[in-house]
Amino acid sequence: MSAPSSSTSPAPGEKPPSEQEGLTVDAGLKPAGPTPSQSRFQVDLVAEAASATAGDAKTTDSDASPQTADEKASPAAGKAPEGSEQPAAGEEAKGRFRVVNFVDPSGAGSPPDAVPPEGVQNGDTVMSEGSLHSSTGGQHHYHYDTHTNTYYLRTFGHNTIDAVPNIDFYRQTAAPLGEKLIRPTLSELHDELDKEPFEDGFANGEELTPAEEAAAKEAAESKGVVKFGWIKGVLVRCMLNIWGVMLFIRMSWIVGQAGIVLSCVIILMATVVTTITGLSTSAIATNGFVRGGGAYYLISRSLGPEFGGSIGLIFAFANAVAVAMYVVGFAETVVELLQGMDALMTDEVNDIRIIGTITIIVLLGISVAGMEWEAKAQIILLVILVMAIFNYFIGTFIPMESKESRGFFGYNGEIMMANMGPDFRGETFFSVFAIFFPAATGILAGANISGDLADPQMAIPRGTLLAILITGIVYLGVAISSGSCIVRDATGSNTTVSSQMHCTGVACKFGYDFSSCNGTKCDYGLQNDFQVMSVVSGFSPLITAGIFSATLSSALASLVSAPKVFQALCKDNIYPGLSMFAKGYGKNNEPLRGYILTFCIGLAFILIAELNVIAPIISNFFLASYALINFSVFHASLANSPGWRPSFKYYNMWVSLAGAVLCCVVMFVINWWAALLTNVIVMALYIYVSYKKPDVNWGSSTQALTYHQALTHSLQLSGVEDHIKNFRPQCLVMTGYPNSRPALLNLVHAFTKNVGLMICGHVRMTCRRPNFKELANDQIRYQRWLLRNETKAFYTPVFAEDLRQGSQYLMQASGLGRLKPNTLVLGFKNNWREGDMKDVETYVNVIHDAFDFQYGAVVIRLKEGLDVSHIQGQDELLSSQEKSSGMKDVIVSIDMSKDSDGDSSKPSSKATTAQNSPAIQKDDDDDVKAPTQPLLKKDKKSPTVPLNMADQRLLEASQQFQKKQGKGTVDVWWLFDDGGLTLLIPYLLTNKKKWKDCKIRVFIGGKINRIDHDRRAMATLLSKFRIDFSDINVLGDINTKPKKENMMAFDEMIEPYRLKEDDMEQEAAEKLKAEEPWRITDNELELYKAKTNRQIRLNELLKEHSSTANLIVMSMPLARKGAVSSALYMAWLESLSKDLPPILLVRGNHQSVLTFYS
Repeated sequence: MSAPSSSTSPAPGEKPPSEQEGLTVDAGLKPAGPTPSQSRFQVDLVAEAASATAGDAKTTDSDASPQTADEKASPAAGKAPEGSEQPAAGEEAKGRFRVVNFVDPSGAGSPPDAVPPEGVQNGDTVMSEGSLHSSTGGQHHYHYDTHTNTYYLRTFGHNTIDAVPNIDFYRQTAAPLGEKLIRPTLSELHDELDKEPFEDGFANGEELTPAEEAAAKEAAESKGVVKFGWIKGVLVRCMLNIWGVMLFIRMSWIVGQAGIVLSCVIILMATVVTTITGLSTSAIATNGFVRGGGAYYLISRSLGPEFGGSIGLIFAFANAVAVAMYVVGFAETVVELLQGMDALMTDEVNDIRIIGTITIIVLLGISVAGMEWEAKAQIILLVILVMAIFNYFIGTFIPMESKESRGFFGYNGEIMMANMGPDFRGETFFSVFAIFFPAATGILAGANISGDLADPQMAIPRGTLLAILITGIVYLGVAISSGSCIVRDATGSNTTVSSQMHCTGVACKFGYDFSSCNGTKCDYGLQNDFQVMSVVSGFSPLITAGIFSATLSSALASLVSAPKVFQALCKDNIYPGLSMFAKGYGKNNEPLRGYILTFCIGLAFILIAELNVIAPIISNFFLASYALINFSVFHASLANSPGWRPSFKYYNMWVSLAGAVLCCVVMFVINWWAALLTNVIVMALYIYVSYKKPDVNWGSSTQALTYHQALTHSLQLSGVEDHIKNFRPQCLVMTGYPNSRPALLNLVHAFTKNVGLMICGHVRMTCRRPNFKELANDQIRYQRWLLRNETKAFYTPVFAEDLRQGSQYLMQASGLGRLKPNTLVLGFKNNWREGDMKDVETYVNVIHDAFDFQYGAVVIRLKEGLDVSHIQGQDELLSSQEKSSGMKDVIVSIDMSKDSDGDSSKPSSKATTAQNSPAIQKDDDDDVKAPTQPLLKKDKKSPTVPLNMADQRLLEASQQFQKKQGKGTVDVWWLFDDGGLTLLIPYLLTNKKKWKDCKIRVFIGGKINRIDHDRRAMATLLSKFRIDFSDINVLGDINTKPKKENMMAFDEMIEPYRLKEDDMEQEAAEKLKAEEPWRITDNELELYKAKTNRQIRLNELLKEHSSTANLIVMSMPLARKGAVSSALYMAWLESLSKDLPPILLVRGNHQSVLTFYS
């Protein structure tokens, strides 16, 4: 535990402060934070003058510690050192926070010579429980100290603990750019002073995942980190990556094939795709703080972990293989030079492998040396590259006679016109486009090192878009200039024109006859010579240096990008097996393990040396990333989330969608099978990540769009009248805590799953003041429990004085629009005869209320009972669930005594708050799927309590609806027409996988002399309803008198509840009936004698016909309000349903829920 406020101990020789002076306590002896009788903020009425004077003294006194590193990091938190003058009014605003050191358990968090601050009695600086137990583990946080500073006194004219807006309140925990301030919680401002404030925790998903927190902590602690601006970090990288080897050895060939006009079209098409992607990247990058991870980070935080995880992996792999591509391009150029000098080491292929291996080792060394070295290398390479480009353009203006035989004649209008149109030789427009497009990629080179940028939000848009503009202009310039001064074919020999008659081609006018190239392939000219730019340039070795620079810079950028993206992916733990690559080293958190992995992948592909097959796949991987970045912007804009507020405004959702579609089209244009393979890989990874469901919440646009669609459809639904064909049983199930009645939960879920709404209602009755904070926490916790157990339901708790009032609240207010319950489901009150009869009165009134609200009612009875919350192990159930779901503050402890209320929905378990409870830490995750498994599997550390036979049977019964039902029957006793709900529920149930082997048998009442007629009539009705059944039984003996012993048992059961008004004075009888309205009068008993006998007789028939059924669904008898007492009605239900298989007593609201019309 941490000590409050200062957490420092007095230096040796100093007098410790008295209790009156401060609240500093020994961290080892007393728990920190407020006691139940003491608020974190004890507001004292302090005179303005005294407060101002004391405040000035305390500010300097309490902030003199040299150990507060956060003061240096955050200008807003800066303090004047001891002895310095008070800051001016402007500076005073900066000094309005004070540091609170959270001591770690070892006590290493505070300096031995720190002085405890005075004046802490106001309580303003005692830390909140939320920050005490924050998962940062001993980190510094800031808290407001408004009493000890005059800033607030002058602002508001009185002492206030309310805080003015400040950026540091909105930081995530351990944010790299500064410390998070804890604003006063609503409880601290609103609750009574003698009440212990509740922990507020983190609102609205602010809390970081452990991976993000670790990354942020590393970023916050690192000193002397190298951060790049927009030129060095983004512009240079993007330009180097876009200007690839294609510029020097393929651009002239593209002009020869497609002509100047179509070449410009190809370049512009590629530039349009990259520009749209650049705009989308800029929009995402400026919508909040960007951490390391580049394309992966942008996509995952926008579209969620499924898309981010799948793209992140293939993007990192694509970059790793791209290293091999660029290195082999470099090695091929070197081998050509060696070949020209006849200096090959072995043969051509092996020389490429040797040179490639040496090159990638050198590049690895530069990368591992640190980002600063790598950036310096990039600058040098850029200088060489720019010189090579200028060298080419200068060369175009210097025509030389020696170069004319190779097709270079300088700028000429006729050559330009001749080269305007296409001359495809074995190629098409799209095949040429596919060859060029990889030259336009590389726009994410800057974004990929987003974690190493000083200001990613400014650097990424500015650098990326400017790089696209510059490189696009250069590509167009090269295309137009080469097409204007070089002919398509040249022989290389000084063949002069012999006769003007036979000479064809534009070169004839310059005195050269290249007509022979029409029949045979020549070696020179745009179409034939890949080294045309070397021929044209002023100094050809510079072009070779440019090729080296282009290949090496692209290889270096990819070698840096792949590990950075992969590290970010591993830190988020999307793929658990890869977490070892998340570790970073050094002040820049370099992913050395990622570098080694990238090196190994690159080296493997260099040694394979078959890159022509790999190249199109890599291009498609990059394009898939671009497509998803564009789609992210469209998706976020479509979701219309208030959190989508990019500061970069030059984007449009429809343009981004067009960009995404264009990227997909280009994928198939480049290589259709590679595009299909890319899509298959992305989908496979997407499905894997979706199945694993990583426990992260990044506030993605997928969540926002889901909400938007749900809201839109709910409103649309509200405008449509209900129709019988669309009726669904929408159940309000009075489960209490969802894990306390598994059989009730599972059976109702069986017929509502994917069909109708299910709300788990919980009425919480409390004799003390309602704790609404606890109620809200329970709502979140149990909703997560339902999701973890794959139960499609909502948990809705309410505070009420009794069960009836709470049920009324739920029936009136639960649901939304048309998504409102229409059926109330209760567990049968098995112990109604043992408890207080007032509870029975309440229980029966809940059923009456349901009919008053026009609800249908279903009562479920298992002879063993429903409530398992008193059995040891339920506390382990929830705590183990919470461990896996990331909750860390609350567990549920169960009352070990048998719940007197049995199966009613009274609360039988209590929620207790426990920070970092061992119960949460120690349980396994094995029981996520089975709601009651922990009841059977005890924790090793907990004592095993043997179950009695009744509890053992209860436990087994509670699990019976989780497993598949074998061949059997669902017996439907449809005695009274309630609109068809009694028939609809078993139909829905038998449609489910677990119940599909059960056949429906229908039992109806009838007359002995009309049994065949009634059976045929019912068969006709069921066939019109299109409901399959195996048998129809017509019971002609329902009105036969029941057995004598059963009637005597009934009389014996109701004896204690009779009023017996004939044996007392009328006035006394009326008084007793008024006091105890549940009592059965003799008149009532006589009036409903036939109905009573019918319930007893029906039980005999049920035992006779349905004792082996898997489930019985039966029409529930109705009791008229004010006429039938609660005790008699409960006796009817008891007599009807006792000693039977699981039984559902169903009564619809007498409006049709089935129809045979189309």
